[in-house]
Parts: sequence; structure tokens; C-alpha cells
Amino acid sequence: MERQQFNIEIDAPREKVWNILWGENSYPAWTSVFTEGSRAETDWRKGSKVLFLDGKGQGMVAKIADARPNEFMSFQHLGMVNDGVEDLDSPKVKEWAGAFENYTLKTVNGKTAVTVDMDLTEEYKDYFIKLWPKALEKLKELSEQN
Repeated sequence: MERQQFNIEIDAPREKVWNILWGENSYPAWTSVFTEGSRAETDWRKGSKVLFLDGKGQGMVAKIADARPNEFMSFQHLGMVNDGVEDLDSPKVKEWAGAFENYTLKTVNGKTAVTVDMDLTEEYKDYFIKLWPKALEKLKELSEQN
């Protein structure tokens, strides 16, 4: 796996950006760039399970490895969800299980610098390199609205 980093500067306070990142209505809005109907099922607390799902209920299983409000969120990916069934053990899952996806928010010159670090397999590298900048632009747009 290879770690990739994606960055954006947003003209909004960290608290607002944090709420847009993980809000019940705003999370699906900015992540729709990756897949339409995207949603997350979790309580956003450290140690909690997360189901990242698309509009058809397919997706990924992760746990929240760390959560420091308005500052840092870390997901450790554990498996996939196929037809409503969690898969934590198949050979395909084992290729990338344990990968991290980390979000860091810092205040820089009155703005919020967002950094996303993500472990990627070769299979998904081009997909995420293409879509992360678009997702972060959508996050910026939502966060800078009044």
C-alpha cells in the first residue's frame, strides 16, 4: 500500500468544517463525488464501527481509530459490505484491510487547512487521486456557505 495525501484550505472555522465533514446531511453531499447516495452509519466516536455505504447498501466496514473533535479523525478500514453482509476475511479484503484514512484540521492564517492521508492499493490509487480533489472542493463549497 502507498500513502497519498490530499490538501485544501477552507475559509471557515475548524468547527464548521468538522461539522460539514461528519454531519448527517452534509457528509452525503460532499462524498457523493465518490458515489451517489453515499452515507455513513456510526456515532463518530473513537472505537466505534463505521459502515460507509452507497445508495445500494454496498461499501466498507471500518472502525474509528481516533477522534479528536475539530482536529483529527482516523478510520481503520476492516472490510467490505456486499449485499448487506460484512466481509472481513476474504482474500480481496485482506489485500487492504488495516488501511488508514486520516483527516487533520488545523487553523492557518484564520482559515482551516484540511489534510487527508489515505493508504491506497494500486487498484484504487488512480480512482482516489482523481476524485479526492473534487470531494475536497465540494467540502470547501459547503463549508464556505453562510
